[in-house]
Amino acid sequence: MANYILKRLLLMIPTLFGVLLVTFAVIQFVPGGPVQQYLAESTAIVGGASDSSAFTYRGEKGIDPKRLNEIKALYGFDKPAPERFWLMLKQFAQFDLGNSFFQNKPVSQLVIEKLPVSISLGLWTFFLSYLVAVPLGVAKAVRAGSRFDLTTTILVLVGYAIPGFVLGIFLLVVFGGQLQWFPLRGLTSSNWAELSLLGKVVDYLWHIAMPITAMVLGSFAVTAMLTKNSFLEEIRKQYVLTARAKGLSEQKVLYKHIFRNALIPLVTGFPAAFIGAFFTGALLIETLFSLDGLGLLSYESVIRRDYPVVLGTLYLFTLIGLVTKLISDLCYVWVDPRVKFD
Repeated sequence: MANYILKRLLLMIPTLFGVLLVTFAVIQFVPGGPVQQYLAESTAIVGGASDSSAFTYRGEKGIDPKRLNEIKALYGFDKPAPERFWLMLKQFAQFDLGNSFFQNKPVSQLVIEKLPVSISLGLWTFFLSYLVAVPLGVAKAVRAGSRFDLTTTILVLVGYAIPGFVLGIFLLVVFGGQLQWFPLRGLTSSNWAELSLLGKVVDYLWHIAMPITAMVLGSFAVTAMLTKNSFLEEIRKQYVLTARAKGLSEQKVLYKHIFRNALIPLVTGFPAAFIGAFFTGALLIETLFSLDGLGLLSYESVIRRDYPVVLGTLYLFTLIGLVTKLISDLCYVWVDPRVKFD
């Protein structure tokens, strides 16, 4: 086991290197880098942002070469690409994610600032999905082929087929706009600090209701159908027939014999889903409901060519993903003793 873990940890190094190398190489060919973004914004400020005809952006034309070199040095583009890549790797090896070009903050600080929103969305989605989908999947397996099974399958698949952002728009228009039952934006009200503890909890749940509904509806299908199929596969096995032949009740057969084996696919995916709940940004949902989370941060970083944020978050999330995948694989041994990595 120790040798297997060591090999997996060592394999993470070339994987991280390859991901960063490919991304860094692609970035070099993307037009409109940080220098051009800075020049465009500077021109807009000088020409007047309110009058789009007051200026015409012409790239680096007409810029004093000395000033242009100073701007390139400011963003580190005065060095050749291989040297910049090597310096970035040295930073990342020390878990230094660098500083944002345009927000004048460390990337790690930006991630920490955006985490509360993403955690709120991710954890609610994760717990609601498991707490509803797993019992639903068990009930569907026990009643396989019944009207209940058919009806719930249709409802679950319809919910899965509706994109989250489409459902979010519907909720905003109907329940936020026409009926005005829920707020249209943000996680809290403007007077949140003045509310009592119970008032803060109610206000938070009031704001989070529509975004969570838009996110969680589609995630029911995969977990519910996986649970159902896992239970059906176990129910047909010989040891279940033997347990029933001994006179055990259906409840004991289901929860004492079938439950552990049937939940192996779900339990092994549990670490990835749980960690993903902390760091998964829902771009479209965050944009629709004006929630400033990791998804919106990543999108804005790509649009503005804020490369330290793009590469820093990519490195962090790739590393977390690789470690989580290793934990998920180790869970196979914990859940099913028949699995041996030797």
